[in-house]
Amino acid sequence: MSVLLAVIVLSTLGLLLGLGLAIANRVFTVETDPRIEQVDAALPQVNCGACGYSGCLPYAEALVREGAATNLCVPGGTETARAVARIVGVAFAETLPVQAYVHCHGGTTEARQAFDYDGIADCRAAALVHGGPKACKYGCLGFGTCPKVCPFDAITMSDNGLPVIDRVKCTGCGVCVRACPVGIIELLPLGTDVILACSNRDRGAAVKKICSVGCISCMICAKVTVSGAVTMVKGDALPTVHYDVQGETFDKAIEKCPMNCYVRVGACAAAVEQSVPRGV
Repeated sequence: MSVLLAVIVLSTLGLLLGLGLAIANRVFTVETDPRIEQVDAALPQVNCGACGYSGCLPYAEALVREGAATNLCVPGGTETARAVARIVGVAFAETLPVQAYVHCHGGTTEARQAFDYDGIADCRAAALVHGGPKACKYGCLGFGTCPKVCPFDAITMSDNGLPVIDRVKCTGCGVCVRACPVGIIELLPLGTDVILACSNRDRGAAVKKICSVGCISCMICAKVTVSGAVTMVKGDALPTVHYDVQGETFDKAIEKCPMNCYVRVGACAAAVEQSVPRGV
C-alpha cells in the first residue's frame, strides 16, 4: 500500500511539474523573427566586428529588432547591404568601400632598433616592453600581428619588416586597425593612391637619428600643395592629409618632401613585392 501511495504521489508531482514547465515555456518563449536567420545567412560570416557588433548574428538581430543601419558590413560591401535591406524591408543605403593603409615605411633597413627583443613574436606583446624594440615608438614594430589577425589573408610581411596589403583581398574590415598597438593602420577610401607613410610625432634631428624616411615637420608639403589637401599648423609634428580632395595627385608633396614620406600605394607595393616571402 505504501509503495502504491508513493507511486501515485510521484506521478502526480511529475504531472504537475510537467504542466508547470509547459505553461512557463508558453509564457516565457521569445518569438524568433525568421528574418534574423535570413539576414545572418546573407552576411559574410567572418565575425570581424567592422559593423560595430560582436559578430554577424548580433548584427543581424540588431538589424531586425533595432533597425540598425543596413550598410555597416564593410566586408560584404554594397551587394550585402542591398540583400539585407531587401530582407528587412527598408531603403537601400550604399556602403562606402574602404581599405587598410599603413602609415609607416620605415622598415628594418630605414629605422634603427633601440634594443634586442627576444620575447613573443607579436606586436602587442613587444609593445609592452618599453614600447617595443624599434627606436621610433610610433612606427611599425614588424612582428606580423596584422597578418595573423586578418580574416581575409590580405596582409603579408615583407623581408623589410613591413606589412603589405593585398588590394584585391582587403575588404576594409578594420580588424588589423584594432589589432595594431601603435595605431599606424587606417581605413581610407578605396582607390586612395598616395599616403603619408609616417606616424612619428617627434621633430627634426630627433627623427633623423632613428629613421631615414621619417617626417621632420618641415611643413614643405603643406606649402607646395596649393589645393589645401595638405595642411599643417606650426608646432604640429605631422601634416594633416585630406585624402578626399578631388583631383589632388600630391605630386608636389612627393617631389618636395626631403624625407620621401609621401608614397604612392602602387609604387610602395611594387617596391616590396619582391621581398615578400612566396606562399605566405
